[in-house]
Amino acid sequence: MIIVGIIMIIAGTVILLYLTEITPIGKTGMTEDEKLNLLLAERENADYKTLSGILIGFGFLLVLISFGARRKRKGGAKKIEKKPSQ
Repeated sequence: MIIVGIIMIIAGTVILLYLTEITPIGKTGMTEDEKLNLLLAERENADYKTLSGILIGFGFLLVLISFGARRKRKGGAKKIEKKPSQ
């Protein structure tokens, strides 16, 4: 489960970096249709960035859960109690 979490973190980060690179940019002298299309493209890009952030969050959560769900080793450190001296 830890590997799945790490893969989700990596995939989300790669998608986020890609979306940052292809952010739509406006130019001067745009028509109203071009402005509307730019606003829609910016909104779509922002929504995809939100989804990739959620993917990173779930991956991080899986990594944390997998560390917390590990079973204790049977041959771990043993507790030694001494009898009180009288």
